[in-house]
Amino acid sequence: MTTALLDHADELFAALAEPNRRLLLEHLGSYGVATATTLAAELPVTRQAVTQHLAVLESVNLVSSARAGRERRYTVHVEPLTAAAKWMNQVAALWDSRLAAIKALAEAPPD
Repeated sequence: MTTALLDHADELFAALAEPNRRLLLEHLGSYGVATATTLAAELPVTRQAVTQHLAVLESVNLVSSARAGRERRYTVHVEPLTAAAKWMNQVAALWDSRLAAIKALAEAPPD
């Protein structure tokens, strides 16, 4: 991950650990832009809980909001997720190469 995203990795993964937040991201991805009221209709939690979850997601830059009259409209930002996925793929590749080396040693004929 880039340095800025790596600095906030703990917060990003903590935000994603909550199932309702992941559902919010999925629904927001489908809608493009939505209000907390619209999103609350899709989840088994109150509008106030949705607003709190959105605040957490906004604090790690996974969503942003803009005021439109009396409502606040939320939009997903995929860049932090893309950076996290890239980092996880790099870690997975390192482990794959380490495991391949261990396998080669284990399967090598004895001296």
